[in-house]
Amino acid sequence: MTTPNVLPPGSCRDESAPAAAPTPADVDRCIDAGSRALRQVQDPAGWWKGELQTNVTMDAEDLLLRQFLGIRTAAQTERAARWIRAQQCDDGTWAVFHGGPPDLSTTVEAYVALRLAGDRPEADHMRRAARFVVEHGGIEASRVFTRIWLALFGLWPWETLPVLPPELLWLPPSVPLNVYDFGCWARQTVVALTVVGSHRPVRDLGVTVDELRTGAVTELKASLRTWAGRFVHLDRLLHRYERRPLRALRRLSLERAERWIIARQEADGCWGGIQPPWVYSLIALHLQGYALDHPVMAAGLAGLERFVIDDQQGRRLEACQSPVWDTALAVLALADTGADPDDEALERAGRWLAGEEITVPGDWQVRRPNLAPGGWAFEFDNDIYPDVDDTSVVAMALRRVEPVPEGPIERGLNWVLGMQCADGGWGAFDVDNVQTLCRELPFCDFGELIDPPSADVTAHVVELLAHTGRAPQALARGVQWLRAAQEPDGSWFGRWGVNYIYGTGAVVPALVAAGARPDDPVVAAALDWLVVHQNPDGGWGEDCRSYTDAAFRGRGTSTASQTAWALLALVAGGAAGTDGPAGTAAARGVQWLIDTQRADGTWDEPQFTGTGFPGDFYINYHLYRQVFPLMALGRYRSARATGGSPGQAHA
Repeated sequence: MTTPNVLPPGSCRDESAPAAAPTPADVDRCIDAGSRALRQVQDPAGWWKGELQTNVTMDAEDLLLRQFLGIRTAAQTERAARWIRAQQCDDGTWAVFHGGPPDLSTTVEAYVALRLAGDRPEADHMRRAARFVVEHGGIEASRVFTRIWLALFGLWPWETLPVLPPELLWLPPSVPLNVYDFGCWARQTVVALTVVGSHRPVRDLGVTVDELRTGAVTELKASLRTWAGRFVHLDRLLHRYERRPLRALRRLSLERAERWIIARQEADGCWGGIQPPWVYSLIALHLQGYALDHPVMAAGLAGLERFVIDDQQGRRLEACQSPVWDTALAVLALADTGADPDDEALERAGRWLAGEEITVPGDWQVRRPNLAPGGWAFEFDNDIYPDVDDTSVVAMALRRVEPVPEGPIERGLNWVLGMQCADGGWGAFDVDNVQTLCRELPFCDFGELIDPPSADVTAHVVELLAHTGRAPQALARGVQWLRAAQEPDGSWFGRWGVNYIYGTGAVVPALVAAGARPDDPVVAAALDWLVVHQNPDGGWGEDCRSYTDAAFRGRGTSTASQTAWALLALVAGGAAGTDGPAGTAAARGVQWLIDTQRADGTWDEPQFTGTGFPGDFYINYHLYRQVFPLMALGRYRSARATGGSPGQAHA
């Protein structure tokens, strides 16, 4: 792994570089080659799915899970260890994204997994990793979730970990810190961990990691005048209770948690279609007495195997899979490049997407009990958790195919409208999931825990509503929310993609579709921001560190997906074919995509441009490098041909 070539703050495009004007023939050839490559990876059933690459904690924790359950094999271990070693940086550490800085907890988990695989502490790669860990505080400074994995094997004392008791499940939704105050991904993890923390199991790992300890004693301290301080004191009280819980209440609470977990297992055996609640739910149910051959456990373990990629690079586990999302984006990409609505690839994809409509209830009904089911989820099987983002993008995609499945679109649209938050924006999975107190719990030191409205999700809903002409009042409130959410520099924060380029690339097309003109100050400011942040090579890039360090906002090595997001905004804002700075920037961005396309019609993109948890967990969607450039190139070509904005043209 190498450090990305990040531009220094304040730098901008190279004014001395010639403004390359891509020829129509070059644009056509690029689009044709890219479209062929995209069509070639469509499944016969109609869907697309690119690899969803994350970091080695997935693979380390998979080995630890299998060790805990007694099902780890030598072959699995050797293949996973090969992958983990291959991802080690030159300094002996592991990062959470390509080219990122060393991450302490990720390095600890990778090290433990390699010790389990038989790597000796004296080996050079292990010594370098251990040295970094110790120099940065040892396992004592690692995150709570890492220390939970260590506690499962007696490598960390349970009694020093923050407590979340299963009695938490008795809190009604109206009481702060009930499980529904957490985002759906967090609540499933939290419920499972309340069970695990109650049992406090210790299994044999067969190795020790004393070389990662510093001996430092860490004690959380904070003022009682802050919520963080109050929760530290509450945690101390919970530790006293944990030593002598009310037996009857504890038994009933564990049974309630057990039923809650089982009720949320999906058809393919997963929980939420994501790794964290999945592995902790398997451990929790196993501790509750479920044998490995119990149907619930067997389905869960079999489902995990479908998330495994095993090739010449080694064995690795996808944190989740994205077929619904990828398919909707692929449909939009092909449609934007000129594919007819009755194109055979689009017809197959439309039929598959329509069949993935959610028709069952889910946790979202806690706050919207009278809202009928509808919409789409992210994966093959996570029907309990449809999301607003997928639903909006799928609905837009289905409007571009023939025959148009009006029923699913209408039900999805009604569901999305019912999920609008009180402030006019939209979150991903829940309504008004904004209880920031969750972030103050000592237990929760990793990843976003709540699901407030975000600019990118709200933008996709606004774009859908604008194209359908439905619900003008909801649309107006969404537009108002987006305008208020614009950053002072003209960009928008991207919750589910990296980062300000993603947010801006989503919002500008939405506002234009809703009627904003290119000379609207909000649109003009966004385009100015993009022009200033264009790289000298003509592309755009943004490092994941922009979530925590303002110096990286809009700065990073040029990537295909982020260049495409910038182009989507520029083209929607009327920049295609104009002579001003925005027009020149758009032309240079298109030329960058043409110049960097591979001979097979694809683009390289080792960088992570997707976001799981801002600041903590990132994703490389392997299909992003293909679908978004095709969208941008297709809309650019259309805008040049019509002299208008494809914000209207692709409606």
